[in-house]
Formats: sequence, C-alpha cells, structure tokens
Amino acid sequence: MSIVKLAFSTIQDPPKPAWLKIRPPSTEKFESIKNTLQETGLHTVCQSAHCPNQTECWSGGTATFMVLGNICTRGCRFCSVPKGVKGEELDLLEPLKLANSVEKWGLSYVVITSVDRDDLPDEGSNHFANCIRALADRTPSVFCEVLIPDFKGNPALISNIVNAKPKVIAHNLETTKDLQSSVRDPRANYEQSLRVLKIVKELDPSIYTKSALMLGLGETPQMVEMAFDDLRAVGCDFLTLGQYLRPSLKHLPVSKFITPEEFENYRQIALKKGFKYVAAGPFVRSSYKAGEFFIKSIVEKPSTSVA
Repeated sequence: MSIVKLAFSTIQDPPKPAWLKIRPPSTEKFESIKNTLQETGLHTVCQSAHCPNQTECWSGGTATFMVLGNICTRGCRFCSVPKGVKGEELDLLEPLKLANSVEKWGLSYVVITSVDRDDLPDEGSNHFANCIRALADRTPSVFCEVLIPDFKGNPALISNIVNAKPKVIAHNLETTKDLQSSVRDPRANYEQSLRVLKIVKELDPSIYTKSALMLGLGETPQMVEMAFDDLRAVGCDFLTLGQYLRPSLKHLPVSKFITPEEFENYRQIALKKGFKYVAAGPFVRSSYKAGEFFIKSIVEKPSTSVA
C-alpha cells in the first residue's frame, strides 16, 4: 500500500478549471452546528470527507451525520475518512446525542451515514438502526435519509436498517464497473453494491433508494451509461453525480475535470432512463442539499413530476 501511495504522490492532477471555486460564507447556524459537534463528540461526513458544500448545507438546515465512530475499516483509495483495522468503541449514547442535536439546531433534513465496521459482529447495523429510531422518536417531522455501507450484501443486516423505516436508503456505487478494483476496497464491489439496493426494494418497495457516482476517475460515457442502466435494473429511484476531488497526494489522482455541460448531459440521459431525480454537477455529493429538498417533495407528494 505504501508503494501505491508513493506512486500516487508523483502523479499531478490536471489544472483546476474556473468552475471549481467555491467559498461560501460562514453563518450563525453553521457556527452553532460546528460548536455543538465539538461539545458532543458527534461526527459529520461533511467534515471527515472535506465536503465542499458543508457551509451551504448546514446553513440551509441540512446535515449529514456519520455514526459508528470516525475510523473506517475499509481502505478505499478516494476517501479521506481515517482508516483502521478496528473502529472506535461504540458510543451507546450516540443515538440520543444525535436526536438532541437535530432538535436543538432545528434541522429539517438529516442524512445519517456511517463508516464501515467490519470489526463488529453485526457490522454496526443495529446501532445505525437505533440512531434512525431515536431521531424519529425525538423529531418525527424531520426528514431522514440514510447512506449505508454494503454490510457485505447480508440481507439480515440490511433488514435492520429497512425495519427502522427511513424515508430514503442510499448506497453508492461510487464509480463504474470497470474502475471498481482500482478505486474501492477489495471487500466492496459493483455487484455487491447493486445487490444492496435490490435487497432494500425486495424488503420494502415503499422505501426510495438512491446511489451516487464520482466522475473524473477515467470512466468513459459508455461506462457511465451502463451504470445508469444497472442501477435502474434494481429499481434505484434517485441519483447524484459529482466530480471526484483528490483529498491528498496519497489518494487517487484526478483523471479529468468534467465540465458543467457534460454533467448536464449526463443528468438528462439519466432522467430519460427513468430516475425520479438526478442531481449532477462539480460540487454535487451523495447528500447534496438540492437533491434532498427535491426528494422530500417527491416523497411527501408522490404525484410530483420531474420537469
């Protein structure tokens, strides 16, 4: 792995284009959320993954919480979340802390995600489900979406999440089929991720499913369209497409910066293939707030049509 990282560090990204500049201002709500996170020890993927939309989303009333600690047992080559063979000790009060914080901040849309916990017997699925239930009990009006690990495709573990009844269950393909082995941890794979989304629909067809792809890793348009088709084949409802941004020289280099026009073209193609909503753009991430607000309107008003 150290040899691979050394090789990555010698590869330079293409020059960043003008559209990849974002400096959102800080706000009072943003500062309040940041301070409370420090006080409670809660984690957000917004911070751990260096999301460029952090201020925008927090200020607009949405946040993505990362439960089960801040150490991931997987070693994906694109991700900046800290890695380890063993994760942090579970905080049994985390579900309550999460619910209390959401209530305090007056958030309207919450995404709960987690690191992978291959070191736990149930891979953290029951603790994850307890967080969903605690949020529903304390703030029933808050819209809850979850972004789950693959749980190695185990239906029993996935059912723990489904039985907690979040509105949307997301699981990301991350990249196209041909690039999986060079981008993701060997324990994750394309077919397994598609299986996760399929199992969710089989267990509860009323739950909406969602996935995401990073672009700019060397994929071709044909590879991207195949991923669209495969996601629709397992009933995936929502899709987000964003630009891969290299967290550090130890991570995979960027192959290409996708233009806004190319993102819009992909968005139109995906909509024609039947996705209920597609968010696409350089700074779009799997829990991007614009997509969340639109998804909320679809779930609350099923008759809403996509323009």
